Order: sequence, then C-alpha cells, then structure tokens
Amino acid sequence: MSDEKTRASLPDWMRSKLSDEQRFLVLCVVGGLLCGLAAVAFHLTIHHMFDWLWETAHSQPKPGFIAMMLGAPTLAGLAVGVGVRFFAPNAAGSGIPQTKAAYYNKGGKISSRTGVWRFFLGALYVGLGNALGREGPTVHISTAITSRIGRWAFRDPTRVQSMAPVGMAAGIAAAFNAPLSALTFVFEELLDNFSMKALGGMVVAVVLAAAVSRTLLGEDPVLTGKIGDFETSWWMLVALPVGLASGLIGHAFVWGTLTLREFFNERRFLPSWMRPAIGGLACGILGLTAYFITQHMGDANHSVFSIGYDGLVAAFEDRLTVGILATLLVMKFLTVILNYASGGSGGLFSPTLYFGGMLGGLIGAGLADLQHLGDWIPMFPTDDKVIGGCVLLGMGAMFAAVVRCPFTSLIIIFEMTGNYSLILPLMAGNMLAWQIAKKLQPVSIYNALLLQDGVTLRRMPAYRGAQDYRKLPVKVIMSHEPFVIQAGESTASAVKRITKESKRFHAYPVAGPEGELRGVITLHELEENPDTAAVSELMEGQRLTSVTIETSIRDAANRMIARDIQQVPVVSAADPRKLLGWLTLNDIARQQNAAEEV
Repeated sequence: MSDEKTRASLPDWMRSKLSDEQRFLVLCVVGGLLCGLAAVAFHLTIHHMFDWLWETAHSQPKPGFIAMMLGAPTLAGLAVGVGVRFFAPNAAGSGIPQTKAAYYNKGGKISSRTGVWRFFLGALYVGLGNALGREGPTVHISTAITSRIGRWAFRDPTRVQSMAPVGMAAGIAAAFNAPLSALTFVFEELLDNFSMKALGGMVVAVVLAAAVSRTLLGEDPVLTGKIGDFETSWWMLVALPVGLASGLIGHAFVWGTLTLREFFNERRFLPSWMRPAIGGLACGILGLTAYFITQHMGDANHSVFSIGYDGLVAAFEDRLTVGILATLLVMKFLTVILNYASGGSGGLFSPTLYFGGMLGGLIGAGLADLQHLGDWIPMFPTDDKVIGGCVLLGMGAMFAAVVRCPFTSLIIIFEMTGNYSLILPLMAGNMLAWQIAKKLQPVSIYNALLLQDGVTLRRMPAYRGAQDYRKLPVKVIMSHEPFVIQAGESTASAVKRITKESKRFHAYPVAGPEGELRGVITLHELEENPDTAAVSELMEGQRLTSVTIETSIRDAANRMIARDIQQVPVVSAADPRKLLGWLTLNDIARQQNAAEEV
C-alpha cells in the first residue's frame, strides 16, 4: 500500500477503534508533545543564534562590532520582508491575531506551510537581534501543528476548529513554562465562554507541552532572578502608582505601534518587503546607542537586542542603576514599536514584560531612596528587596495594560518568577492598569491589528452584545473596498459600469483623479441625469458628511439619522479627503442583529 493510501486510512482506523471523545484526547496528547518540542526548538534556536551573534560581534574591533550589530538585524528584517511578501503573508507580526482570525473566520485552519515559515522567519528575526519576543510566534506555530492534526483526524469542522485553542494553550505553556496562565489566556483572548469540553483537551495538551519544556530546558522559571518572599506592608501601595504609570505607558505603546504601522502601510512607494529591514536597522541603531550609553554602568546593557530577559533578571536583583533602567526602557520601547510596526516577525509578550520591569525598577529605585525614613515612618520599606518587588509589580501591570488579559497577567507573573508573596499588590496594580488602558483604547491591541488589516470582527463573539458593539469603531463593520465613481466620468458611463459589475446600491463615493474624496452621489441622481458629461457637475455645493475610522458605531448612527442619510464615507482623521471605507445603516443593522442573536 502506498504512503498516501496509508495516511488516508489512518483516520478511518482510529474512527473504528475509538470514540470521538477518545480520539480528541489522544490527539491532544500528540499535539501537546509536538507543540512542546516545537516550542523548545524555537527557544533554543533563538537563544543560540543570538549568543553566537553577540559573542562573535564582541570579539571584533569596534568598527566590526558596530557593523555586525547594525547589519544582522537589518539583514534579518530583509529576509523576513521577502519571506512574508512572496511566500508566507501570515508570518509577520506576533501570530496571535492570525490565530484568532483563523479560529473565527477559517474554522481554525492554519496551513503547515505557515507554521514552518513562522518558525524560520521568527527565529531568524529575533535570533539576529531584533527586539521582539518568541511567545506569540510559538502560539502560531503550535496552533498550526494542532490544526494539521485536526484536519488529518476529523471530518467534523467543529472538531477541527476545537484543536486551535489546544495548540494555543500548549504553545503558551511551553514558551513561558506557565501551564495555568496558558489556560486563562486562551479563555480571555480567544474563547468567549467557559467550556469544560474545551478545557479538558487543553489541560491534556498543556500538561504534556509543559512537561516537554521542563524536561529539555529545566524546571526553573523563565526568570531566574531571586528576590525572596515579602510580608504584607504599607510600602506595597506603590502598586497604585505602578499601575497608573503602566496604564498610561501601555496605552502609549499600543497607540504608537498602531499609528506607525498604519504609517508604514500607507507608504505605497516603499515596497512592503523593505519595511522590516528599516525596522531592523532602527533596532541596530537604538540597541547600540543603549549599549554605548550603559556599557560602563553595569551589566545587561545589550538587552535592548533580542528578547532581553537577562535585563529583567538584572533588574530583579537590583544590579541596574537608575540611568541604565531609564535608558533601557526608552530604547527598548522605541525599538519594539519600530520592529513590530515595520512588519517584523515576533511577539509582544516579552517586550511588554520588559517595559513593565524597567518601569517598576525605576519606581522602586525612587522608593528605595526614601528608605532612610523607614526608621520613623513605617510605610517606607527598609528591605533592600523592594526594587525587585517593584519590577515584578511593573511586569504584571504592563502586561495587563497592553495584552488586556487581567487574570492571565496575575497568574503568569507568579509562574514566571515562582514568587507568590506579592499577589495582593499585583492584583491592585494590574486591575488599575487594565482599567486605564481599556478606558483610553477600548479595542485591545490584537483586535486593533486585525481591524487595521481589514479583517472583519462581525463573526467574533467577543464583539457581540448590546452594551458592547455600539462602542466599537466603525472600522469593525465598514466596507473596506467600496465601489467608487470617478468624478470625471459621465453619468451614462457610471451607470453602465454599475450595471456591468452588478453594483446597484443606493449611493456611491465619488473620487477625483488623485483618488481624493469629492463627495457622494446616489444611483437615483445618476439615472435621472443620463446626459451629464461629468459626475462632478451634479455635486456642486454639496455638503459632505463623513466619519473617521475611529468614530464609534453609535456616534456614526446618530450622525446619519440626524442628517437623514443612509450612508457615509469613512475617511482618515489626518486627511478628510482620503477615502478608507464606506458605512451604511444596513451595516449597523446587521451588527445589531448579530448582537441580539447571541
């Protein structure tokens, strides 16, 4: 029997011997093992590649060192740009938005090819120094593995889809050595309801993936810095300013990343395959700047490059001065925004924890300067471990502000550090940071990235609900590629083109020769004036009503009703003549119906 026939008969054999539930659990075991192995291989590849790069560069004379640390991230960016542009369009970014889109819009199907490309491009990009993380790509790789298993073993589309959260959980568990937070992350970020059936399969995969990771990489937490245990004390109120600062800075990071990413996407003259190389060059420049500023001030001065957990460990152990903490925070912050926005392949978990750790270290250093008051004002600490505690509080708060998974942000810090004694201030700081960030930017970063790419969220249950959908921006439901009438074409030509392409709508946006928005024309106006030489003649003196992509659905609906119109063009906030989409009352009604069906 041929190999192809053997492979095709295996699912039939399994169906005859095992029930559907038994088969699912067996495949979760297989998936957990494979995801654990893939996560370990990805981790070791990045680790050894960057160690080789740094040691080789450091052994060179100063010009050679600078050339290598500028060239390596740039070349890695160029390789990612070419790979994403011509071979694997879904291998850019962190992989978590792509995983969510696949789960909701493609039945959980992620191609094996995408997983393979994600592995090599992600390892190359981060391993050669770019300042993104490995956890998001690990999730994407792991989900591709379980998706392949599901498509091989099941005919039922719901079973195939159910393998996606299994891979997601296994990937997080193996990447962070954090099995509990892997489960909460999947429920907070991917699933909208708590399902015992989903939980059972995920637990099996998480246990196996984490066991593989611990067997091959060791039992130690991801961050090995030891700060000891704490007793509840008044100084822990520092969690409140840490949470406040994390919420504001986390929002600034999300806003900066989305804004710069949109800027890159709008620069059509710059080929998409070149953009990650620009981000890589920026990483080299900023990383070297941080290195030369801090090289005489302590260790961990290269942690702007690659993942940077060494810098967090040094901050935990109070080995970094205020100058180093501030420099590393600012340089890493800018580098990650440039790397991600330009289209690099890597995640945001590690950078987010890094920002929070350095911010917490800065606040802790300020608190430590007041320790001399501890003898007569009890609320000030006298324990020299306070800076390490503030680093931990900052990590949790920043994770809650950026990733927007508040329960995961609590558990993951405990699992990554093995320290539970700061759970109470951690809860306070995390909740404060989460609420601030949510108030300033209602849509979380992963969902905002999907929206920016024109991926509709109508089918995502997390965006349904009468109290929720109206607050979303109109880019959630607008048409991203409206049928446009040219201002210079005749009405007869426009009607003929509408009929030929079956685009009979109530109204259409009208654009000028440079693509600029000129106004709106109705089909009735076009058909009533068949002999008009140019459509623009019918729009003289027109008062144009438009909305921006960030206008809420509720505000857009109120505006349209107040002006008695059924549709509006969606434009750029920076340039009201730049047409980005088209919104109709029907779009709003469909979203409302979807919300009421849940």
